[in-house]
Amino acid sequence: MDDELKKEIELSLKKSKPYNRFDEFKKWIPSIIIFPIALYWIFNRGEYGFIDNADLVIHEAGHFFFMFFGKYIYTLGGTLMQIILPSIIFFYFFRNEYRTGMQFSLLWLGQNFINISVYAADAQARILPLLGGNKVYHDWHYLLGEIGLLQYDAEVGYFFFGIAIIIFIITLIMPLITHN
Repeated sequence: MDDELKKEIELSLKKSKPYNRFDEFKKWIPSIIIFPIALYWIFNRGEYGFIDNADLVIHEAGHFFFMFFGKYIYTLGGTLMQIILPSIIFFYFFRNEYRTGMQFSLLWLGQNFINISVYAADAQARILPLLGGNKVYHDWHYLLGEIGLLQYDAEVGYFFFGIAIIIFIITLIMPLITHN
C-alpha cells in the first residue's frame, strides 16, 4: 500500500465512532415500534383498518395485471399482488442492506396475510362486502371451489393467519438475523 492510502485509512479510522451499548439498543427500536402494531393486527383480525384501503386497491390492481392468464389466475391475481408488492419492497431493502426497511415491509406483508386469511375463511359464508356488490363473485369461494377445498375455508384462513404470525416473528427478531 502506498503512504497516501495508509494516511487516508488512518484518518478515516480516527473519524469513526466506536460501537457502544446505545448502538446495540438502537437496532431494536424498529422491533419495539412494530411489536404493538403486530399484536394489534393479530388480536383484531377481521377489523377493517386504514391500511386495508391501500391493500384493497393493490388487490384489485392484481386482478387487472393477471387478467391475461385465465380465470383462475385472474381471480388469484388480487391475492398474489398483495403478496408480491410488499415482497418486492422487502427484497429492495434486503439488497440494499437496510434492516428497518426490511422490517416494515415484512410487517406490511404480514398484515396482508392477515387480510388474505379473513377473505379466504369467508369463502363459504360470503359475508364480507365485495367491491362491486352482488355483481361480482367471491375470489376465495371460486378458488377453493375449483380445487375441491371449499369446505376447508376456515383451515385455509388459519393457514394464512399462521404465515402472518411467522412473518411477524421474523420481523421482530430481524436484528438478530441481520448484521447492520
